[in-house]
Amino acid sequence: MPRTRSKKGILENASLESIAQYIKDNDVKKVIVMSGAGISTAAGIPDFRSKGTGLYHNLQKFNLPYAEAVFDIEYFLERPEPFYALAKELYPGRFLPTKTHYFVRLLQEKGILLRNFTQNIDTLERMTGLDAEYIIEAHGSFAAASCVECKKRADSEMVKRMALKGQVPRCEDCDQLVKPDITFFGENLPKRFFHHLHDFERAELLIIIGTSLQVQPFASLIDEVPEHVPRLLINRELAGVSSKSKTSGFDFKWSNGLNRDVAYLGSCDEGVEKLAELLGWEKDLDRLYTKGNEKLKAMWKAEEDARAKEEEEKEEVVVDQKKDTEVDQLAEELEKKLTTLSEDKPTEKGQKEKAKKQKKREDKNKKEALETKS
Repeated sequence: MPRTRSKKGILENASLESIAQYIKDNDVKKVIVMSGAGISTAAGIPDFRSKGTGLYHNLQKFNLPYAEAVFDIEYFLERPEPFYALAKELYPGRFLPTKTHYFVRLLQEKGILLRNFTQNIDTLERMTGLDAEYIIEAHGSFAAASCVECKKRADSEMVKRMALKGQVPRCEDCDQLVKPDITFFGENLPKRFFHHLHDFERAELLIIIGTSLQVQPFASLIDEVPEHVPRLLINRELAGVSSKSKTSGFDFKWSNGLNRDVAYLGSCDEGVEKLAELLGWEKDLDRLYTKGNEKLKAMWKAEEDARAKEEEEKEEVVVDQKKDTEVDQLAEELEKKLTTLSEDKPTEKGQKEKAKKQKKREDKNKKEALETKS
């Protein structure tokens, strides 16, 4: 248990070094990580709001009424194509987890992770080997899919295949739209999200990584930890700062006297690598990252090889079937020709009759010739 501290002056200074020292000095065991799209950009997945490169920007060709319409359930029901164009770029299986994803896994390995609340739908947290019990996918994920009408669970592999082709999957039972179990605007968040909100009361450290904290109710979770709990933001720019209230949002200027908020402005991977180094965990983080992604690459290659072999076998079957068809056709044609020849060929009895008639004609001709001479 962390030792009791005054609510005033929780940290020595607003730096990563101070956060690392706090973890060591207080034997911190209950860390909550809140993560957003920014932790996946290093994996090659664009975030949503970056100018020129964000996913919302890249969807302009669909003439959306507003950028977020792609995740609006009412708009999806009328026009699902933009979402599946986006899904093609986001679907799991095409991207490797980043150092930040593995840092969260490392917190579990160190026995100090209480929970990872993530806004992400890419399932990269799962792919690190992070136990499902630690993951709260606040906005759902691609891990499963269901029919929007009859609610039947769809074949996730079928949905994935179609999504990767940019096609819209439909329910096998009622032919209505199938949607990955992602929380759209206009839908309720997963029950699991609400069931674990009490975790924030138990937290000893809150780390927020790669999120603009613009979507509610996720954004307001930073205010759910007790006042004596330090909060670390790792992001490219400041987020979660409220100018309207002194009791909500971050206080990076330490104007309220709690001295608990720290902002590291830079890439998510740089931030966690530096924190891991300060904690003496850099080799552990490198090990998890290297071995984890090597394992994923090997697994994906095996799957690709298996698919290629399956396709090859299918092609061989098709070729064999084609050959069988050609042989059958040749046999049928040969049989027809033999039948025709058989019908045209004279029988032995017919030949004898023909020869007999021919001899009879010849004999008659000879007899007539003799009678004429006499």
